[in-house]
Amino acid sequence: MTERQKLRVSRSCDPHLASPVGLDGMSYQIVMLPSELLGGLANPLVGPAVRLTLFTTTASLALVIAGGTPLAWVLARRRTRAWRVLETALELPVVLPPAVAGVALLLAFGRRGLLGPALAAAGVGLPFTRAAVILAESFVAAPFYLQAAVAAFRRLDPDLVLVARTLGASWPRVFFTLAIPLSRAGLVGGAAMSWARALGEFGATLMFAGNMEGRTQTLPLAIYAALESDLRAAQSLSIVLVAVAFALLVGIRAGARP
Repeated sequence: MTERQKLRVSRSCDPHLASPVGLDGMSYQIVMLPSELLGGLANPLVGPAVRLTLFTTTASLALVIAGGTPLAWVLARRRTRAWRVLETALELPVVLPPAVAGVALLLAFGRRGLLGPALAAAGVGLPFTRAAVILAESFVAAPFYLQAAVAAFRRLDPDLVLVARTLGASWPRVFFTLAIPLSRAGLVGGAAMSWARALGEFGATLMFAGNMEGRTQTLPLAIYAALESDLRAAQSLSIVLVAVAFALLVGIRAGARP
């Protein structure tokens, strides 16, 4: 038996060599009692991460809705090639690797980035702040809302818009009193998916905002940090995020039913 074969056999026999956590530790993590779940949530990392995550995801969702809704209305009514290219560019963060998104934000808003000197002259520093967390979450979550909003507005009967315009309604009035109410289901579903994506954002936030406890450490980053010291806390937070995601999907499906 060669040395390489011996090494493979030893790794397959020793669970601690097969996994950084160890198979016995992994089996312990799979089964968790309610008391252990609550004990994990009592970790000092959890409270600040929960508060920061709720604040930043709410702020990013508000930013996405405020800017994405009128933009989606414009995109839905424009069918030229230039607007289709713009729509594709806006959806690019969906397929970008999170690390690439973080690097892009640094290149755009970092100290030596494209807009960094102008921001510094105005006394604004974005990287490694809460604002950076909000910006990173908005960057990766906005396309999910934009896609849903554009699709919802395109399903709107154009005859309704034509009649409203014929009766003298201005475009802003058509947008606020006709388009938004009739597209509410699609907008709400897109907002929920956007918030869920912001809730789970990890890579871009880590690259652009860092992982500072109480300042930029969101729930996914807290899970990453807890893996090094408290696996029970990491699993407890993971269970909470899975439960939230599952409840969100159930709510979206229930809302989509006629």
